[in-house]
Amino acid sequence: MAVDATMPTQVVSAAGTSTATSSSNNSSSNNTASIANNFQTFLTLLTTQLQHQNPLEPLDTNQFTAQLVQFAGIEQQMRQNEQLASLIAIEKSAQSTQALVYVGNTVAVDGSKAKFDGSATWNLNAPQDTNATITISNSAGQTVYSGNYSLQQGNASFVWDGKGNDGTQWPQGTYTLSATGKDSSGNNVAITTEIQGVVDSVDLTASPPLLSIGGQTYTTDQIKRVVRSGAS
Repeated sequence: MAVDATMPTQVVSAAGTSTATSSSNNSSSNNTASIANNFQTFLTLLTTQLQHQNPLEPLDTNQFTAQLVQFAGIEQQMRQNEQLASLIAIEKSAQSTQALVYVGNTVAVDGSKAKFDGSATWNLNAPQDTNATITISNSAGQTVYSGNYSLQQGNASFVWDGKGNDGTQWPQGTYTLSATGKDSSGNNVAITTEIQGVVDSVDLTASPPLLSIGGQTYTTDQIKRVVRSGAS
């Protein structure tokens, strides 16, 4: 096993994405049709009112103007809703396409669970120099490895070769790393963890899309960086 005090230097920033569903589009269409029907009802009431008004007592001008303004406002609102629904559908489609870009790429995301398959990599971040105790446990909660390391302020990578303290080679699977630290005065130091792995698939039926990394699923806004192939 080894501790690398430097993080990958060649990285690409990432952005969040989302997707659309046919059920929401159908619901939007039904709501728009309902509003349109109501608007036609308003027009029918208006023309009927004009046809049956008393010529000796015509419709009050103020009320008539207020009704026209109300009908015009309803029509504008309907058109705005239609345009907004179109913009949302376009945005969701674009976000789904962006999510597909991550497939096959190595990314770093917030988390402590990593898939071990020959090796497993975690990224650690310490706000100051600290003496850290690193513990790795399996899916059953059993401690498979623990050790003490000196971490410098900033980012570092911890690569585990799958061997326990007694030299036992542990099988493939999902393992959890926890790190606690203390400074020179014995005060606790918070150490955050990220996992690094390859995005093997994207679930576009979910909203937002879910990236599969080492058997775990993550949303795109959890991605911290995309690491180039060959960087470690």
